[in-house]
Amino acid sequence: VTADIAHELRTPVTGLLTAAELLPPGRPTELVLDRAKAMRTLVEDVLEVARLDGASERAELQDIMLGDFVSRRVAAKDPAVEVRVIHESEVTTDPRRLERVLFNLLANAARHGRSPVEVSVEGRVIRVRDHGPGFPEDLLAEGPSRFRTGSTDRAGRGHGLGLTIAAGQARVLGARLTFRNVRPAGAPAHIPAEGAVAVLWLPEHAPTNTGSYPMLPDRSKGGASSSARDMSREASQGVSRKP
Repeated sequence: VTADIAHELRTPVTGLLTAAELLPPGRPTELVLDRAKAMRTLVEDVLEVARLDGASERAELQDIMLGDFVSRRVAAKDPAVEVRVIHESEVTTDPRRLERVLFNLLANAARHGRSPVEVSVEGRVIRVRDHGPGFPEDLLAEGPSRFRTGSTDRAGRGHGLGLTIAAGQARVLGARLTFRNVRPAGAPAHIPAEGAVAVLWLPEHAPTNTGSYPMLPDRSKGGASSSARDMSREASQGVSRKP
């Protein structure tokens, strides 16, 4: 139903934005344009969530050098964000969808966290960390949910669709997206977090042709993969959840 409403709103919102662009310059016009653009973004995000829910999305695969890809995209998006490439790796993925995940994680960190925002690439793993109050406990326990923001502040801006879309696009890539908060080693849970970390685990193999489910290594042959061991170690440092 929500997707149907968003689809019906698409045309009038586009018309509203076009009309607003014809208004005389000034602060009132800027406010109208800002709200119209925000409404258009919300409509497009809702439609994207609906497509992802339908499990009909398909990844358009290319071979890329992950560290170089992330460094270039982050530098173009926000030069203030530090990127560290610990270990370069060639991966087969959909660059457009990967960029969407990365940008949504950066937007969430900028909106709800605090600077500095840091990105690291280690093999097939991308980490985005901020130094804010951390993810809310319900997000850590249940994963992203639409219209629930990634902020512990109830007054936080946004509609909670950014992380939902990131998790959905990660599934199309055959990847996993996990979340945890950063606390001093050995600190009890009631100690405030010193930051939040979102981790994208890209698969060792290209996504299946369904584009909706990960193709994981066959652990019956040779035991768990290094990616699985890394995920286990990451989970032991904080709460994480599959999207």
